Amino acid sequence: MAPRVLFAAVPLFLAFLHVLIPGAVGTLESVPDLEKTMYLNVESFPCVRLLNLFGEIGCSNPGRDKIVAPIVQYSKNDEQLIHLSAVLLPLEQMQNFFWRVSSDPDFSKRIAGVLVESSNQKNRSLGFSPVEKFPQANFAPYRNLSYEWNPAGSGIMWKRYNFPVFLLSMESTSILREIAKNNAKNSDAYPANVAEFDLVMQTTKVGTSDSESCLREQSCLPLGGFSVWSSLPPINISSTKPPKPILMTVASQDSASFFRDLSLGADSPISGLVALLTAVDALSSIDGLNKLRKQLVFVIFTGEAWGYLGSRKFLQELDMGADAVNGINSSMIEQVLEIGSVGKGLGQEGTTFYAHAEGGSSFRKEMLSALQSASDSLGSDNVKIKTADASNPGVPPSSLMTFLRKNPSTSGIVLEDFDSSFSNNFYHSHLDNPSNINSSSIAAAAALVARALYILATDDLPLDLMTLNAIKVNVSLVEELVGCLLTCEPGLSCGIVRKFISPSNNCPSHYVGVFLDSPSETQSPQYADDTSRFVWNFLADKTAIKKGNITPCVGECSNVGEICIGAEIEGKGRCVKSTTRYIPAYSTRLKFVDNSWHVLPANSSDTMGAVDPVWTESFWNTIGLRVYTVQSATYDRFVLLGGVTVTIASYVMVIVARASLAKAMKHD
Repeated sequence: MAPRVLFAAVPLFLAFLHVLIPGAVGTLESVPDLEKTMYLNVESFPCVRLLNLFGEIGCSNPGRDKIVAPIVQYSKNDEQLIHLSAVLLPLEQMQNFFWRVSSDPDFSKRIAGVLVESSNQKNRSLGFSPVEKFPQANFAPYRNLSYEWNPAGSGIMWKRYNFPVFLLSMESTSILREIAKNNAKNSDAYPANVAEFDLVMQTTKVGTSDSESCLREQSCLPLGGFSVWSSLPPINISSTKPPKPILMTVASQDSASFFRDLSLGADSPISGLVALLTAVDALSSIDGLNKLRKQLVFVIFTGEAWGYLGSRKFLQELDMGADAVNGINSSMIEQVLEIGSVGKGLGQEGTTFYAHAEGGSSFRKEMLSALQSASDSLGSDNVKIKTADASNPGVPPSSLMTFLRKNPSTSGIVLEDFDSSFSNNFYHSHLDNPSNINSSSIAAAAALVARALYILATDDLPLDLMTLNAIKVNVSLVEELVGCLLTCEPGLSCGIVRKFISPSNNCPSHYVGVFLDSPSETQSPQYADDTSRFVWNFLADKTAIKKGNITPCVGECSNVGEICIGAEIEGKGRCVKSTTRYIPAYSTRLKFVDNSWHVLPANSSDTMGAVDPVWTESFWNTIGLRVYTVQSATYDRFVLLGGVTVTIASYVMVIVARASLAKAMKHD
C-alpha cells in the first residue's frame, strides 16, 4: 500500500509544476515532457573558433561551462548594457556592433553572447562583407596591399570574440523578438527569459591558443579537403608522343562566412564553378578534341578562402611528381584561365565580363584575343569582354595569385564580373546566396569560356567555324546546378547529384571543413565532402572516352586508365576511361607523422609558405542554444515549499493508510 501511495505523489507533483510553468500545454507525464515544456531549442548557426600560427579568431564560450543570461534587444549603436546580457542584434547593426566590441572593453565585458537576427536585407545596396578590403593580401604577387578590392569589407570575421555568437533562423528571429519584448516590459522583474549558450571549444578547455600548440595537443584539426582535376580528352600516360602544352582552366569550390555552416558563396566562387562545369559539358559533346594542339585540363580547388590551400598544394604536388598529378607537370602549363565571380555580369546592355591579366607575354595577348573572338562568335547573345582597368594593381584575389607567386612569368587571366572592385557586396558572407546571382550571366560566362578554350586549343590549326558555332551551353544545366549547389530545395537531393553520390546533407555548404583523411589516401578518400565527390564524378563522366559497352563496378576498375563513377549509388557504378583525380588540399607547412599533424618551419624558398597562417579548427563536444524562463528566488522557494508539502502529505497518507489497515485486520 505504501509504495502505491508514494508513486501516486509523483504525477501529483508534476501536475503541480504544470500549473506553475507559464505556457505549459498538454499533459506532463514524464520528466522528458517536463524538459520539453521548460526549454526551447533554438534553430541557429554558430560562429566557431578557428586558429592560426599567430592566435585565434571566431567565437567561443569564455570557459568550460555554459553561459546563461537574459535576452536583451539591442537597438542603438550607443546603447549601454546594464548587466551581463544575451544581446539580440539586428543584422544591419552587426558590423558597427562588433567594431564597438573590439574598441570598448567595458562594453564587451557585459556581453554573455550574441543572437544575430536573420533579415531579408531589403536594402541590399548597404552590403555586408565580414572579411578584409583586400582579402588575403599577403599572397598578392604585387606590392600595393592597401588596394580595396572589397569596399564593403569590415574585417570583423578576423577578430577573436570571447563569447558565443549565433545567427538565428527566420522563425527563431520572430520568436526571440517576442521574448526580448517581454523581457523589456518586465524590466528587472521575474519571470525572465534567458538564453543558454553551449559553445565550449576544446582549445579553450586545454588552453591551446594557436595552431601549432593545438595540433600538438590534438585539440584541433587543419582546415582542408580535396580538390579535383580532370583532362579532356583523357591523357594517355603510356604514350611515347611528346606531351601537348596544357591549357588549364581553374575555379574554386569553397567559400567562407562569419557563420560556419552558412558559407554558400553564390557569386564568389560558386558561379565560377557552375560556369566551368557547364563549359566542360559543352566541350564534351564536340568531336576531334584529341586532334587539337593543346591539352585541356580543368582544376577545381578547395581551401582557397583559407590561404589558397588547394592551389598551393596542387603546385607542390606537381613539384614532387606525386601520383595525384601523374600525367602533368609544371613545365607543361602554358596558359591558365581562371573563372572567378561571374554571376553578376548581366546588365541593361547585355552581359559584360572583365579579363584581369598579368604580364605582357604573347600568350597573354593570345588569351585576350581568343576571348574577344569567342565574344564575337556569340553574336546576338551580346556577351562582351573587356580588359580590366590598367590602373588596377594586378589580378584580384584569386588562385592565379599562387601561380604568379610560384612563377611570375605564368600567362594567366582571371575572368570576373567586375573591373576595379568587387560587384559582390556580400563577399564571404552568408548573404551571398542565390538571390545575389543571375543564372543567365553564368550561362553566358560558360559559353564564352567554352568557345575561347576551343580557339586557344586549336592554336595554329585552321579554326573550324562550324564546330565553334556548335559549342552551345545547356542553360537548364546551369539552373539545375544552381539549385543543387546553392539551395536546400532541391539541394543535394537533385537528380544530377543523386546520379553519382549519396550526399551527407541535403542543404549545401561550401565551408572547406577539416582534413580528416590520411594524406596517403588521396585517390580513395573516406571523408571527401559532398561537393568534391560530386565534382569528381561529374568531371569523370563528362571527360570520359565514350564507349558502347558498360562495365559495372563498386570500387576499382580492372582496366588501366579506368575509374569507377557512381559507385555510391547501389547498382549504378560503372567503369569509364577518364583522367580525373583528387588532390589533397591542406597547408604546405603541415606534415602528417605518427598519426598526428606537425607544423614545418618556413622554407626560405617558399615565399607563400612564409605568409601561410596554417588555419585549424577547434574540436568541440556539442553546440547548442536554448531559451527558457527563470523565476525569482521567492518563486523557487515557493516551488520548494510545494515539493516539501507534497512529500509530507504523502508520508502522512502512508501513516494513515497503515493505521487504517491495522485496525481493519484487528477488527477481522
